[in-house]
Amino acid sequence: METILASALGQPAPPSTLEEKRQLLSRLLGRLAHEIRNPLSSLAIHVQLLEEDLQQTAPQARAKLASRLDIIRGELQRLDTIMKQLLRLAGPSALELAPVDLGKVIGHVRDVLQPEAAARDIELVVSLPADLPPVAADADQLIQAILNLVLNGIQAVERQGRVELTVQVADGQAVLAVRDTGPGVAVEHLGTIFEPYFTTKAEGSGLGLWIAQQIVAAHHGTIQAANAPEGGALFTVRLPLWPRTSEHGPIPH
Repeated sequence: METILASALGQPAPPSTLEEKRQLLSRLLGRLAHEIRNPLSSLAIHVQLLEEDLQQTAPQARAKLASRLDIIRGELQRLDTIMKQLLRLAGPSALELAPVDLGKVIGHVRDVLQPEAAARDIELVVSLPADLPPVAADADQLIQAILNLVLNGIQAVERQGRVELTVQVADGQAVLAVRDTGPGVAVEHLGTIFEPYFTTKAEGSGLGLWIAQQIVAAHHGTIQAANAPEGGALFTVRLPLWPRTSEHGPIPH
């Protein structure tokens, strides 16, 4: 992967240190932001044209396809936002914090990845408390982090298994656990799994977990990787809750 990236950026050899990797990644993200934004704009135009064509179809087909187009349109908008923020992920991240419903974020991630999971015969299971309080988060970036974690689980399982997302509240934090029924993480890799470009899978670039860690850290949260006692990998994310408010403003924890 590093050789491919270096070649794409006109470099004769792959980086040999972590700092060089990060500098390479920063330049790569700049190119991605430029190269991907144009096709995203084209896709958005064609989605609009499809919506216009959809008005001429039968009502039953229109209702079925409209919901899928809504997902596509929403994802295109989110990708455009991500492209604008990619460079920030290589350094300190500027967040637009707001009270975010973590249940809705997880539900959106499930809807986006459900077709991929179903194609692999993988079950996505979500378990949330009924009275889950909001977290202090930038919704777009949080969606990206959880998408990366769940997709990592899907790729680890490969076929016929489960990826489970559970949330609990403890010590003023929302604790999200993402567990898969894949082979787990080799003990010698637990300390390096969040490094950029690190991957043990045939799929993926080795950037997904690193980006997830950068986003969680920018939220003043933590992310840990372990092996679940019952087997498979377990990623635990802790995020601060949105402060309770009174008529005088936020109540500090």
